[in-house]
Amino acid sequence: MGRYVIRRLLQALPLLFLLSIFMFTLIHLLPGGPEEVLYNPNLDEAGRQALRASLGLDDPVPIQYLKWLVSALHGNFGYSFFTNQTVSSVILDHFPSTLELFSLALLLALIIAIVLGTLSATRQGRLTDYLVTTLTYVGISLPIFLLGLLMQEVFSRWLGWLPPSGDATAGYTYDFFNGLIDHLIHLILPMTVLALTFTARWSRYMRSSMLEVTRQDYIRTARAKGLPPIPLLRRHALRNAVIPLITVVAIDFGSVAGGAAITESVFAWPGMGRLFLDSAEHRDYPVLLAILILSAVFVVLFNLLADILYAVMDPRIRYA
Repeated sequence: MGRYVIRRLLQALPLLFLLSIFMFTLIHLLPGGPEEVLYNPNLDEAGRQALRASLGLDDPVPIQYLKWLVSALHGNFGYSFFTNQTVSSVILDHFPSTLELFSLALLLALIIAIVLGTLSATRQGRLTDYLVTTLTYVGISLPIFLLGLLMQEVFSRWLGWLPPSGDATAGYTYDFFNGLIDHLIHLILPMTVLALTFTARWSRYMRSSMLEVTRQDYIRTARAKGLPPIPLLRRHALRNAVIPLITVVAIDFGSVAGGAAITESVFAWPGMGRLFLDSAEHRDYPVLLAILILSAVFVVLFNLLADILYAVMDPRIRYA
């Protein structure tokens, strides 16, 4: 397993290198590229040349890329055009909020999806199966921004139970405990919307996988020997049925660096997704490039994690 992990990481390096070239080139090809964003119309030609030189924009694009790559490998992604802060500090300000939102939403979604998928598979063709299937199709087809707005309308405006947006109540100063409670209350709506979106898709994967596993010969044999249904599902069926779901969960969680852009925008959650949209609006290209690169790194790492979890869930899987 150790050699397999090292080999996969070495294989990922050329992929990430090519992706970084593509993304860097794409940023420079966008209308109003880095040079135009920083140009002051009141500057004369000498001032423009001085600005280009100070930013390294007077170098050819390949040289600019090599300089950026060396800096990025040392954790320096440059400076934000919009805030003039280092890109690393801007990302560190927003990443914990997205990590918190994603982790709790994915954990909740995973538990519900496994339960609903297993319940739907074991009740195939019955009312429970039709009900779960209908609800999941509604969740898949309902746009996430519309679901978020509906949740705000019902739980914030009509019932008044939860705050509609933000991560804390503005204008109030709390002690640590009450501040934590206030933060968690603000987290409920965006976490629920994101979890429902994941649950709708994951439960379908879980149902299909569970149906396939329960039709295997070893399950029939265990059932014929009189093994009770609950231990049969828990010990023999669930571990194998969850393997295909691991891939989907790993890919979805790999997008944590990019954040849940729509959900975070609807609920004004200060995470990576909202940062990405704000950076795109302000044409803050260094921040956009850093988010894209980090997203690629996370996707690669979590796909590797999924492969490792395959072997953990099913001892018959071995990697050479």
